[in-house]
Amino acid sequence: MKAMLLKHRRLASESAQMVLVSAALAAAFLLRFDFTLEPMYQAMLVRSLPLLLLVKFSVFRAFGLRDLTWRYLGLQDLMRISLANAVASAVATVVLRVAIGSSFPRSIHLLDLLLSLTLMVAARVLARVIVEQPGPSERPRCRILIYGAGQAGVTVLSEIRANPQLGYEVVGFLDDDPGKRNLRLNGARVLGGIATLEEVARKQRVQEVLIALPNATGSQITAILERCRAAPVAAKRIPALAELMNHKVLVDQIRDVHLEDLLGRAPVRLDSEMIRARLSGRVVLVTGAGGSIGSELCRQIARYSPRALIGFDNAETALYQIDQELREQFPDLAFYPEIGSIQNRRRVDEVFRDHRPSSVYHAAAYKHVPMMEAHLFEAVENNVFGTRNVVRAASGVEDFVLVSSDKAVRSTNVMGATKRLAELICSTGGPRFRAVRFGNVLGSNGSVIPLFKRQIAAGGPVTVTHPEIRRFFMTIPEAAGLVLQAAAMGQGGEIFVLDMGEPVRIQDLARNLILLSGLKPDVDIRIEFSGIRPGEKLYEELSGLEEDTVPTGHSQIRVFTGRGASADTISRCLEELRRATEARDAAAVVLSLKDLAPDYNPSSFLLRRAFKARVVVA
Repeated sequence: MKAMLLKHRRLASESAQMVLVSAALAAAFLLRFDFTLEPMYQAMLVRSLPLLLLVKFSVFRAFGLRDLTWRYLGLQDLMRISLANAVASAVATVVLRVAIGSSFPRSIHLLDLLLSLTLMVAARVLARVIVEQPGPSERPRCRILIYGAGQAGVTVLSEIRANPQLGYEVVGFLDDDPGKRNLRLNGARVLGGIATLEEVARKQRVQEVLIALPNATGSQITAILERCRAAPVAAKRIPALAELMNHKVLVDQIRDVHLEDLLGRAPVRLDSEMIRARLSGRVVLVTGAGGSIGSELCRQIARYSPRALIGFDNAETALYQIDQELREQFPDLAFYPEIGSIQNRRRVDEVFRDHRPSSVYHAAAYKHVPMMEAHLFEAVENNVFGTRNVVRAASGVEDFVLVSSDKAVRSTNVMGATKRLAELICSTGGPRFRAVRFGNVLGSNGSVIPLFKRQIAAGGPVTVTHPEIRRFFMTIPEAAGLVLQAAAMGQGGEIFVLDMGEPVRIQDLARNLILLSGLKPDVDIRIEFSGIRPGEKLYEELSGLEEDTVPTGHSQIRVFTGRGASADTISRCLEELRRATEARDAAAVVLSLKDLAPDYNPSSFLLRRAFKARVVVA
């Protein structure tokens, strides 16, 4: 029965409206004549009813009332219903006056308008009450508090009541606005602020708090989590406003609090049409396609309908995984997984010759800082000369984007220095070549988050290198999205710098992750400080000086304006670096890196190894 009504929803809606219109006219006659109709007025009712139905049917359809839902009744819906009834009554008055004459009682028109409007609104309210009436449940219902008595909180309350299968029972609201205290919103009382959570949770036997603050900051979410842990109750939330725009049903988006929520970053806004204009119908190649950023670039590029997408990576398993994922999610996408190393110039040339890409996103690189300090030659061979192989092969492409790093600025490590050289190599490729710098991404391969999670699961301790070490963070999807946005904005030759927000103390990150796990930092899980690792520094920079960047048309993207080096200088220094690398002369490699990146400050760990090796050889 329900399926049939849904299939013929418009017909059912119009039929119900005509029944209500008929009932309203009949009731108007009965009220006007004290429930005693003489034969003359009975005949008048029978004669006027078809005309009234025809008029109101036409007017209601013109106002689109058949498309209004019966389950929800908002202010705009109420205004539309009222206006439609007023217009229908005015037209009906004229029609009945012409068809029946002046003998038709004028008071009937007013009574009919009021009764018709009342019945149509009441019917929708009744429908909503019936739909939201909780049905029998075999399992105990989870008693929850909604924190946030605003529009989002009221909406999610209505949707929870309309979806009893979720197993939630809302016992009330919490809100820190004193003006809302003790108010009833849709039948649920505002029981207090977040400071009263422990008391309210105990009295109401609350099991979970739903955070209905779509624009909450990271510090707000952290404070709420601490209150929930003390209560103790679980916490979930509805997503941020940027996520809500893509979803019609709010209750479907209830989820656990994520670490990203605690960063408090402003949502990323992308100009999708600008990005689509750069990618749609093109052949796009992504190096490092199996990595964290490379695979996310593939996912996002696939949404913009490229003619073909080539994923190039040396890691067989990772490339296989993104291949399978894209085949499932984008069955019409022409995706070509290509195995190979960017260090192999012949293989790189083969891939470019076979597919002839017009856009290249170069994300392949060695990125682990301490490991690259111990593998100097491998870092140079991959990040520097591997990039040169890709740049040479891409000489005819329309767009080339290097995924760079904040560690390329005033670097204290090999990884950052080699990424700075990669930027310089791109600058020799021509005006179509550009680079994008950003910091750490949450959950990426080799990041601290997976390590912290493993340590927490093992019962601790969680190891942090230094109490004050700070890093910039963003999520993998927003980093990849901003890379695509910056590439679409570029005119040529730029180094774009992404706005990473405020730097985050790694110690705070560890504490928040422990808190999200339902444990108490320094009580359930200890935090230990292991000391700065080779090549690390306390603070990262996205540009040498703040004045080294200028704004663009996008609030989260800036352009680096610092000086580079001439093509001749770059070529000469790269040749010296190549000879030093082939000779496995670590000291000469370090000096060559400094020639091209003068602000590179090698770590004492690397210097000791490099010059100790030279002394031993001598």
